[in-house]
Amino acid sequence: MTVYLVAQLKFTNVEAYRRYQANFPAVFREFDAKAIVADEEVKVLEGDWPRDKLVILSFPDEAEAQRFWASPEYLGIVQDRFDGAETTVVLAKGFVPKT
Repeated sequence: MTVYLVAQLKFTNVEAYRRYQANFPAVFREFDAKAIVADEEVKVLEGDWPRDKLVILSFPDEAEAQRFWASPEYLGIVQDRFDGAETTVVLAKGFVPKT
């Protein structure tokens, strides 16, 4: 079942975040995944959204998402994200209609 990693970011140190962002593609391409959204100009239609960026990544299943999240390659760059943004990250299952 497809799963989505959804991250909401509030930048705290743009320089550190840009280092993370520059290194991310080389790490990410090693996994069976797709970047669906990476938007720093989200338009709020309803409610309050005090964030600077929304990211949605798609994985074929939870095992592949967890493999990415725990990989030595990702762990090698993630400190720049920690230093560069306050982030909320969730893993959500794709919608499967009931038959």
